[in-house]
Amino acid sequence: METITLRNGVEMPKLGYGVFQIAKDETAGCVADAIETGYRHIDTAQSYFNESEVGIGIKASGIDRGELFVTTKVWLEHYGYEQTLRSVEVSLKKLKTDYLDLLLLHQPYSDVHGSWRALEKLYRDGVVRAIGVSNFTPYRLADLSAFNEIAPMVNQVETNPFNQQIDAHAYMTEHGVVQEAWAPFGEGKSGMFTNPTLVAIGERHGKSAAQVILRWLMQRDIVALPKSTHKKRMEQNIDIFDFALSDADMAEIAALDTKTSLFFDHSSPEAVERLARLVEERKGRE
Repeated sequence: METITLRNGVEMPKLGYGVFQIAKDETAGCVADAIETGYRHIDTAQSYFNESEVGIGIKASGIDRGELFVTTKVWLEHYGYEQTLRSVEVSLKKLKTDYLDLLLLHQPYSDVHGSWRALEKLYRDGVVRAIGVSNFTPYRLADLSAFNEIAPMVNQVETNPFNQQIDAHAYMTEHGVVQEAWAPFGEGKSGMFTNPTLVAIGERHGKSAAQVILRWLMQRDIVALPKSTHKKRMEQNIDIFDFALSDADMAEIAALDTKTSLFFDHSSPEAVERLARLVEERKGRE
């Protein structure tokens, strides 16, 4: 497994297993399967409502906690200094661990600075090994870094062949922020798995389009978090360290970039309104 080193020296596996949209009754088994397959990086969030099941899956795997890299994210409902601290206590209990390898703020709205200072405290206290954010544009990263003592170490954003985040990636690289890709397959939207360019590159290497996408992210030093509930697919997704894409392959994939989200633009007013509605709909849900 390839790793990437965060600015504080913490090593993070470049390929992780994401559990977004996995049903509660499937999550524990899927996490255990992923760990058995070879994954050592597990990514969840308070808003996925499956942290407890992730904890059960980790325990069932029999793998020592020190061999795993576990991430969760603070949800908007829990933003604010005190609320964030309380919510992380709950997350730790659900995940059945006394520390987190990475803790992220899930969205760039509401009391971001208050919550970030809570993350700084948790980091200084040794409760979390690294802190970062998700869905932050370079502008929001700059704001958070300028007015706090610790700058984000990671930023998890939508990244796939159709939305490659070239400018954002350049900014993050310049400022020592490791980029993580959520939805590396774009949930299959726009025919990603059957795209002629990705399929042709895969055929040249004896790999699938999905494996080409993950290899492309590895070679850009972007951490990838693919999700699958099928063990065979998990095995395929992790089987990407025995080949390399050529410069020509990388250039062909670069030409696929539309610079447009396959989901929604987090910097738009509509996105803020959408997330505010979601917070109201989910209040009190566990």
